[in-house]
Amino acid sequence: MSEAKPGPTELTPSPAAPAKPVGPSIAATRLDNGLDVVVIPDHRAPVVTHMLWYRNGSADDPIGKSGIAHFLEHLMFKGTKNHPAGEFSELIADLGGQENAFTSNDYTAYFQRLAKEHLRLCMDYEADRMSNLVLSDEVVAPERDVVLEERRMRTDSDPADLLNEAVQAALFTRHPYGTPVIGWAADIEGLGRADALAYYDRFYTPENAILIVAGDVEPQPTIDLARSVYGPIRARGATPKRGRVAEPDLQAHRLVTLADPKVEQPSYQTVFRVPSYRSGGPSEAEALEVLAHYLGGGQASLLFKSLVVDKKIAVSAGAYYAGTALDATRFYVYAVPAPGISLETLDGEIADLISEALKNGVSDADLARSKTRLVADATYAQDSQVALAQWYGASLATGLSLGDVAAWPERIEKVTAADLAKALRRLDRRGSVTGFLLPAPAA
Repeated sequence: MSEAKPGPTELTPSPAAPAKPVGPSIAATRLDNGLDVVVIPDHRAPVVTHMLWYRNGSADDPIGKSGIAHFLEHLMFKGTKNHPAGEFSELIADLGGQENAFTSNDYTAYFQRLAKEHLRLCMDYEADRMSNLVLSDEVVAPERDVVLEERRMRTDSDPADLLNEAVQAALFTRHPYGTPVIGWAADIEGLGRADALAYYDRFYTPENAILIVAGDVEPQPTIDLARSVYGPIRARGATPKRGRVAEPDLQAHRLVTLADPKVEQPSYQTVFRVPSYRSGGPSEAEALEVLAHYLGGGQASLLFKSLVVDKKIAVSAGAYYAGTALDATRFYVYAVPAPGISLETLDGEIADLISEALKNGVSDADLARSKTRLVADATYAQDSQVALAQWYGASLATGLSLGDVAAWPERIEKVTAADLAKALRRLDRRGSVTGFLLPAPAA
């Protein structure tokens, strides 16, 4: 169980970026109760991945109740009317399978991976906790303490996490993306049983969920099985509206600095607010994806070659576009300075490189190489059954369609130098927040 946190360490391909799988066609349907079902056949091993995605995440937490989405993810493992706490997890372990869950800004997902003959078992248990979760104060209070301890261990004691949290809060001053997925400690302390049940009743409904089954299965029998297991769950009306406040445009660059004795190596990040695949116009997100690879996608990228190889003022450098989001999202540029190089120097060099790229343009060879590498990486990633399920689930949960996902390679190939120039103009210092992480002498 975990919260998926944005940050410059997210170097995996965007969840919106898989190429169309080779082999049997993906099948999809919507049950009468509103549950979306997607089947991705993959017959290379007798294994199946069962994932249930809910279209809600930390950005849907009510004001003053930050962390409730992540908190409820924990509570979903505490038992139902039909199965006591721990029974499902123990059974999955006994069968040699794997299970987990995660919460992000825009979705919460639960998954199991095990031998294909146990698919119905996963469906039975997951359908049960969609309808029959049992919560008591005796269960809720201790688990709230667990989440608070998780926050203390993973965030409050980690300077890098604290800096990232502060950067996000400065980038999104009104929109809930500025609130950490795990929540603010003061809000978590006030969460109770009534909060959890209200959130559960609102979001944990079939019409708000997406079932992804990837693996050694046939589409129609799997859909039929899903209909027999999930179909009887009563729909509760229209899909919940995800109302979020609009974020004003940033008019001034912001610098966030954190110095801590625990920091051994300084680091740098600048985050720009940019359109996502869901919120952007035609070709905008694809151009940002290509731009991230051109600027910081490996050792052949502009940032790495210039800062690490040529000038030797950094030991690492890169860029990342978090394109899969319901609303405007983040574009990261990050680096670790070489010994004796200040973060201010690094910041100035990176700003100059971006300005020069905009002024001089990107060569046809570099543009073609970036596009080819992106599509190739997405194709290679199809080797992971879990990755396929995650890509399709995250894309659908943030408002994209199966067609959007399948057509992604073609849209990447159509990105032009003009599109890339427009994307570069999105990297405006006035719309960014820079974070400096520095060592500090012990008190």
